[in-house]
Amino acid sequence: MGRFRKPLYLKRVSKVRILPSPLTYMFNLLRKKKSPATPKELAKQVKVLEEKLEKVVEELEVLRKGHAMSITKVGIIRFNPFGEIGGDQSFALALLDSEDSGVVLTSHYGKDMQRVYAKPVKEGVSEYSLSEEEQEALKKAQKE
Repeated sequence: MGRFRKPLYLKRVSKVRILPSPLTYMFNLLRKKKSPATPKELAKQVKVLEEKLEKVVEELEVLRKGHAMSITKVGIIRFNPFGEIGGDQSFALALLDSEDSGVVLTSHYGKDMQRVYAKPVKEGVSEYSLSEEEQEALKKAQKE
C-alpha cells in the first residue's frame, strides 16, 4: 500500500493573533512616541499658545465691532392701505442694529401702482414722520 498523503489544506495551521484592547493600544502608541518634554520645550509651547490666544482675542474684538453695526432687529407689519380694495399686500419693515439705528421700509401696493418709501432711523427715532404701521414695525423691531 502506498503512503497516504494529507491534502494541503489540512496541513496548514491558521495563526490566531490576540489583539490588545483599543485603549491599551493607544496608550502603548503614546508611550513610544512621546518622550517627557523638557522645560524649554514646555516654555516654547506656552509662548506659542499665548501668541495664538492674542490673535484670537483681536479677531473676537473685530467681530464684536462688526456685529454692533449689523442688522440684528427686524420688525414687519402687513397692512391694506386702501380699505376695500385687495388684501394685506403692503408692508412696513424696520431693520435696526443693536443701537436701534437703521431704516424703515414701507411698500404701498395698489392695483395700478406700487410705491416704496425708505426712512432712516437713528437711536430709535426718525427725522421723518412715521405712519401708524411704520411706528408699529419700529416698536416690534425694538422689542427683539
